[in-house]
Amino acid sequence: MLMAKTSQFTAILTSKCPKCRRGDVFSGTLYGLNFQETNDRCAHCGMKFEVEPGFFYGAMYVSYAFVVGEMLNVGLFTYLITGNDTSPWLYISTIIGVILLLTPINYRYSRILLLHWLTPKIKYYPDYDTDDKPGNI
Repeated sequence: MLMAKTSQFTAILTSKCPKCRRGDVFSGTLYGLNFQETNDRCAHCGMKFEVEPGFFYGAMYVSYAFVVGEMLNVGLFTYLITGNDTSPWLYISTIIGVILLLTPINYRYSRILLLHWLTPKIKYYPDYDTDDKPGNI
């Protein structure tokens, strides 16, 4: 029986391994008492997620881009909703509140996008995108 392969969009959205698109990159929940933590290896294909020492420091730049975009959008929406252009504290408190709420999402998806799109030596192997474990390769 031929199985449908997992799309890259679905793998990114569900935080799956970029090599097999089956194993979870994170343990723990996005929001909750058990904090999210990046797994060392994929449970399905055995890929090591931290490709080289300090690899995820690059995710800080991706997260920075997310935060800048979020700040601009929240500031714009705050102005469009309130029409207030005299109170800086309205903008500062709204922007900081939204950024704090989105921090777990920024943390997770900056690492996921770094793995899926910004690391050229990580390739997708459609043969691994099955229910059978390919072993530690």
